[in-house]
Amino acid sequence: MASTTAKTFSDALASRPVRRFQWITVTICLFILVSDGIDMQLLGILAPLIITDFGVDRGTFGLAMSAALVGFGLGGWAGGMMGDRVGRRYALAAAAIIFGIGTIAAGQAGSVGSMALWRLVSGIGFGAAYTNALTMASEWLPDRLRPITVSTLSVGTPIGGAVVGWVAPALAQAYSWRLTFVVFGIATLFLIFVILTVLRDSPSFLIARGRKAEAQAIARKVLDEDIDLVPERHRADDGSSGAVGVLHRSNLRMNVGVCTSFTACALVAYAILNWSTTFLTAAGFTLAQAGNAVSVAGITSMVAAIAAGFLSRQFGTRGVMLGISASLFVCIVALGFFVETLSPTPSATERLIVVSLIGAAAAAFSGGIATMYVIMTHGYPPSCRSSGIGFGIFMSRVGAVSASAFGGALLELGNGSVIPFFAVLAIGAILVSAASFIVDNHMPAAGRANPLPA
Repeated sequence: MASTTAKTFSDALASRPVRRFQWITVTICLFILVSDGIDMQLLGILAPLIITDFGVDRGTFGLAMSAALVGFGLGGWAGGMMGDRVGRRYALAAAAIIFGIGTIAAGQAGSVGSMALWRLVSGIGFGAAYTNALTMASEWLPDRLRPITVSTLSVGTPIGGAVVGWVAPALAQAYSWRLTFVVFGIATLFLIFVILTVLRDSPSFLIARGRKAEAQAIARKVLDEDIDLVPERHRADDGSSGAVGVLHRSNLRMNVGVCTSFTACALVAYAILNWSTTFLTAAGFTLAQAGNAVSVAGITSMVAAIAAGFLSRQFGTRGVMLGISASLFVCIVALGFFVETLSPTPSATERLIVVSLIGAAAAAFSGGIATMYVIMTHGYPPSCRSSGIGFGIFMSRVGAVSASAFGGALLELGNGSVIPFFAVLAIGAILVSAASFIVDNHMPAAGRANPLPA
């Protein structure tokens, strides 16, 4: 029997169990992000072989290494806008084509310049895939599961990095680094068939774009009855349209808060991950000991990212971001102090303290990044959710590139001291709290109302 009650798709999902189609959608989005991580990390894993083959030094090869990072930021924003215009499904298919072909082409590169070009192209696909996969998965789930799922999906890329770290070296040794790129690129292209045949844009997105009949039909995949679907309400709703652009005045505080916090969080993250081995070996660690610290950071990052979803659901994203900012500040200050005061040959206890602090800092900034995704999927309306997430990804790349480009200069500025380096990171940790004070559409704590802002 058809229902005469008008509801948003989110309201309709709220009291219903999650159906198989929803879990299949989330699983496919996870596979896309894992594949994204595999192709994204592939060059870093095979870099020693390629540097030898090209006959260049590591400094020259850095151009190719950073190209995908730049492309990721550009692709995140451009892909987000594409997802809001043509739909998440087609944007995901286009992204898979771009980074699949880019990966295959990178395997044919004969110079650093051509490798950098194809990695830039691949990076655009990486960013577009990341943006739209997170958006699509979040829109098919009820609010009660959205923060946990989004934060869990955010570790898909590091999982892909772990997979390629196990598989790629053996494949390259048995065949060649060029064939390894081709194999992973072709595997990515198989995702296109799955995306186009299985995935569907959410009713929330479709109805926000004025495609009500299509939204009603697709909603039947997960609802037991026909419901008169209406657009998701938002602060910008003036009764004339459900479509709101990411630069609409109603999103001003979201945009400013996301810009500040996400940039600062990524700056701290990439500074620690990219420069830890440098400042630790300079302080007396062996390369193996310094590498162990980065490995610990990778483990704590994945655990914290998943935990951030549970905490956001239980306590609300405003309080979680404030707690993360304070924790990150304490970790950075303590880490800077201990590294600065290390013995010329650090003892086992000193090394344990430093590694533990790096792991704690990684947990904090990874939790912050995961919580930012929860904030964006909740705070931006369906009509511009992909663009909003894409904007956040773009700003995070600004922080990442800044850390990669200027971290070494800050360490050199200290002339043997790490104080300038960690002073900048401490300021970044404080700026992470901007999301708590500026963003005006946080996910509330469980059991609390989420009133529509005036």
